[in-house]
Amino acid sequence: MLTTKTIGWKAASSMEEPRTQGQRWVLSTRKDTLDAVCKVAGTANRWISIFTPDLEEGIYDQDQFLDVAKRLVLAKRYARIRVLISEPHRLVRNGHRFVTLGRRLNTYIEFRNVHEDFRDHREAFLIADKTALLYRVDARRWEGIADTYEPAVAARYLKLFDEIWDMSQVEQELRELRI
Repeated sequence: MLTTKTIGWKAASSMEEPRTQGQRWVLSTRKDTLDAVCKVAGTANRWISIFTPDLEEGIYDQDQFLDVAKRLVLAKRYARIRVLISEPHRLVRNGHRFVTLGRRLNTYIEFRNVHEDFRDHREAFLIADKTALLYRVDARRWEGIADTYEPAVAARYLKLFDEIWDMSQVEQELRELRI
């Protein structure tokens, strides 16, 4: 069960001030997750950071997400997408449209194989810049939460992402263009 303590979100109460920025919603299905991934990623101006076990089929290989990713990196000269995955060999073998896009735009999209010290992390998340976040406690399930403006929580997970990123290695199989 997803709890606010687990992910660091404040519990909603009638005492809180009304939100003036962003949108927050709870995810329960693949479609919810795809829609949220696109909305959160669509808020990015500089970078997107993705932590995933396997670039979930039905999410990161869909036209909606691919369009958001292309729009970001082609419209913004300094934009980057960083992806940490723990099972890259399966993607190369089975093929994946986002991997293909990453090969074509390898200056802007980089894949790294999660360092072995972090492979037991079960969560999956996407961070847009330092403000928006989609978070799922268990990557094997679609339940989670997303918010287009939650800088404190996004910064917390971006710090974790950066720590894992710095220890992880570039995944050459995903970068190579096999013709």
